[in-house]
Amino acid sequence: MKKTMFTIQGNICGDRIRLGRAMHKPPLTQQGLANKIQFLGIGMTKTIVSRIEKGERHVVDAELKTIAQALGVSMEWLVEDVDVADKQV
Repeated sequence: MKKTMFTIQGNICGDRIRLGRAMHKPPLTQQGLANKIQFLGIGMTKTIVSRIEKGERHVVDAELKTIAQALGVSMEWLVEDVDVADKQV
């Protein structure tokens, strides 16, 4: 039996990416975000953006940095808990 130290399910940035797309002026579609990310040098498709937002796909640090850049937000903002951040405003 294979032992692992821990298992990570999904990601913690999917909800924030969706929120970041909605806050963008004008709002970005998943395809629009994927296009911006591709322009910045990371291979991304609408399907990948969708899977990230649904928590079905992990996000590596280089992708997180590029997604933040494409959305005009910080990496820290992308990984904040939405409920906690909303209460601080």
